Amino acid sequence: MGTCLYLLSGGRSLARLLGALGLSACTALPPPAGGALPMTRAGLHDFALSGRFALRQDGQSHVGRLNWRHDDSRNELLLSSPLGQGMAEMVSDASGARLIAGDGRTYAAANADELLQSVLGYPLPLSRLVDWLRGNNPGGGRMALDGHGRPLRLLDEAWRIDYEYDSDDPQALPGRLFVEREGGFELRLRIDEWSTLSPAN
Repeated sequence: MGTCLYLLSGGRSLARLLGALGLSACTALPPPAGGALPMTRAGLHDFALSGRFALRQDGQSHVGRLNWRHDDSRNELLLSSPLGQGMAEMVSDASGARLIAGDGRTYAAANADELLQSVLGYPLPLSRLVDWLRGNNPGGGRMALDGHGRPLRLLDEAWRIDYEYDSDDPQALPGRLFVEREGGFELRLRIDEWSTLSPAN
């Protein structure tokens, strides 16, 4: 499966990479198998999501669509244009991380974080983003909760993550994630659909 989030770094390197990727079609992510499971934040581990992103850094802005499947230690992401044309895909697992661009070029690194750093020239920690999406705080940052006991804001080293929800359910998953880093990096995620995955998926 491809990615989108590894492309969410910014500035000139992002613009250069997006230009090189073009709008060539990539393989779409398969739908989750085994049917939907109850969508709650508690105990959420494996997931699939689809949504939209907006990225801004160094005075440049980029928007698009993303599909992301996280299964244990494996991430599969697909980055698409706003019209749904595939731009790139990335897979990361215990064996390393690989990115396939729309022109067929392949990039590889020991892990997704290193791949993002080398391709984009900017550190976007995919490993942390998985936890931030689920409202986890493994790094011991400062977490503020809303009136329903859900994550509202997380300060994790130089990163600030703000959460918004589409309902008052105390176990609701976030509908919007706002990620900012000192220095002007801003990432906005609008999650249109969450799916939980069973271990068999």
